[in-house]
Amino acid sequence: MTLSRRSLLKSAAAVGALATSAEVFAPAIAQNKPVRIGILAPRSGIAAAPGENGIRATQWAVERFNAGGGIAGRKIELVIEEESSPKDTIERFGKLVQQEKVDCVQGIISTGAGLALGPVFRSTDNECEAIMSSLLAIKYWKGKFATVAGINPDYSYGRNNMAAFVAMLKRFNIEHKVVTEQWPKVGTMDLTSHVAALKAAKPDLIFSSLLFADLPVFMKQAHAAELTKDSKLVFPAAGWQHTLMKKEFTPEGILFGHNTFYFDNPNGSPLAKEFVAWYERTYKDYPEWEADRAYFAIASYKAAVENAAKAKNGSWPSQDDVIDALAGLSVESLGGKGSWRKDHIAEQTFVQGLTTHNNKYDFVTLGSFETMYASDLQKPPGANFWEWIKTAKFNI
Repeated sequence: MTLSRRSLLKSAAAVGALATSAEVFAPAIAQNKPVRIGILAPRSGIAAAPGENGIRATQWAVERFNAGGGIAGRKIELVIEEESSPKDTIERFGKLVQQEKVDCVQGIISTGAGLALGPVFRSTDNECEAIMSSLLAIKYWKGKFATVAGINPDYSYGRNNMAAFVAMLKRFNIEHKVVTEQWPKVGTMDLTSHVAALKAAKPDLIFSSLLFADLPVFMKQAHAAELTKDSKLVFPAAGWQHTLMKKEFTPEGILFGHNTFYFDNPNGSPLAKEFVAWYERTYKDYPEWEADRAYFAIASYKAAVENAAKAKNGSWPSQDDVIDALAGLSVESLGGKGSWRKDHIAEQTFVQGLTTHNNKYDFVTLGSFETMYASDLQKPPGANFWEWIKTAKFNI
């Protein structure tokens, strides 16, 4: 699994066998027909909460856009399908393209499903938040830790993030020793053996990219074992479960990441504040960054279609026209400005800081607030990530 909306605008050609019958961006036969946007997102299982966040943000965006005329004068209609296993998700993608005749498909949280579908555009590199948390850990705690431990989900995201953190310590000549690395399977709810191993290793610092429902479970068990009492904690992706990170078991002073959207951003735009207020009013909850990734996807598609249509004197654009219009495009998203590189990789603003209990909520929020743009955190087009780290110029 990945930690965010990994894909946007997949064509039928990307799925091989489905390529003979349809195109996701097929031009409309009649201009007055709705623009049909397919959504693939998890609604059950360990990724249900972020999946619902994304769906809700998309629905909110559609309501706003339709009130303003939709996309290039056509109202938007959503067709939502469940994201689950790669096999089942591919079949549902085929249904969206072949049966539902959608103009565009957005969504996907799972790395496995994303690789199987082959996105035309995708979000920022998974390692961006690990790079930022590494820089901040060095900024805040250089010289204050010597032993390091990790507890990360046992798949590509977790392993890459831990490796990136260690590589960044080496990049800045931070003397350290990795005393243990724990790799629970995604969704493991009993983490007591991993907690015990971490406790026995007595690390000065623990790095963890846990981000699903297992994250608050780990925090409860770690708190009960007094593991969080003496170790510095780096959690670059904890914001996916932010409202479940209760003060009773989540201490202050954790390096805590919110990826591209923080609901209580003191510099948040009027758009972001309106969305957060609506979300709280409607769901009695506070949104996390999957909402931003979803809004960014549909806002980008709307802007690209309208720009391409304008270039064609009002004619509905082809799939290639929309793809060309997306490359290099910038739009305002919930987390601030977002843009698409020419190689179809997104760039957005990342948010991290140290936790505090000094707030009106029963969960931790950010007491310190730092942002970095993706252009300073992810490898350039065509670069090898591990080679890039060795020579990149980072600003701490």
